[in-house]
Amino acid sequence: MTETVAVIMPAYRAQDTIGSSVASVLAQSYPHFQLLIVSDDGVDYAELLGRQGIADKRILQLSSGVVGGGASAARNLALEASSAPYVAILDADDRFKPEKLALAVAALADHAIVSTALDVMSDSFVHLRHVAMGPDRLVRAGAHKWLNLSMDSMIVWDRRCTDGRYDTTISNMTDLELLLQLYRGVPQSWHLGTPLHDYIKRSSSMSNGANVAAGMIASKTVILGRVEAGYYGLPEADAVEVARFLRISLEAEKLYGDALAAQPGLLFEDHLEPMLGRG
Repeated sequence: MTETVAVIMPAYRAQDTIGSSVASVLAQSYPHFQLLIVSDDGVDYAELLGRQGIADKRILQLSSGVVGGGASAARNLALEASSAPYVAILDADDRFKPEKLALAVAALADHAIVSTALDVMSDSFVHLRHVAMGPDRLVRAGAHKWLNLSMDSMIVWDRRCTDGRYDTTISNMTDLELLLQLYRGVPQSWHLGTPLHDYIKRSSSMSNGANVAAGMIASKTVILGRVEAGYYGLPEADAVEVARFLRISLEAEKLYGDALAAQPGLLFEDHLEPMLGRG
């Protein structure tokens, strides 16, 4: 039996980027997906895409009913609207490589959560660096962030085995918070070391923009408190490692502003990685 993947895409002021993102989904070698675009700004993205020559019966547009309700609420709306057993997340300014869904679905036959390496790019699609590239491997919850030190929207999961919803009470790091919910049901995941997800770094990117440190620090502090309080039900050894990563990441947030001023264009990943080695 062929399983359907719900590809969840919140869209807020995405007119200039969504065409490339949607095209990357339509170019997947695995054809059994439903792309749920959630308009969070009142824009008719189906009409906009149609003007770009992009139309497909697998695309479903939803509306949050508000303007700027947030990606977390928009993603939750799509999760409730779809009954597909598999879920993949794609922001409206990122892209999938053509084999992303095929390789993830193959891995989901044996693992409930699958992550993939990232191809980090500039907003003109110039390669900047890879994250978590290497051999495919089994990853416990405590080791995930030490490997996938950048964003966590690269995951695909089987919601019949474990599931969650995005936390609308925190402003940042909602991808990690959801992943920790998923690890509550299944304490390990499978990592595909081939870069299958294009993570586009824009000046406004949450991990790389100006004046975002306060939100990052606040959200990471909340998640750290939950981990230490046993909220996610992680095995003790895993909880210790997640908490250790978050403490180093919080220190990196405090130092990032000065580091960025001294080295304009410095990626947060490049700032954080040496600190993890010292951790």
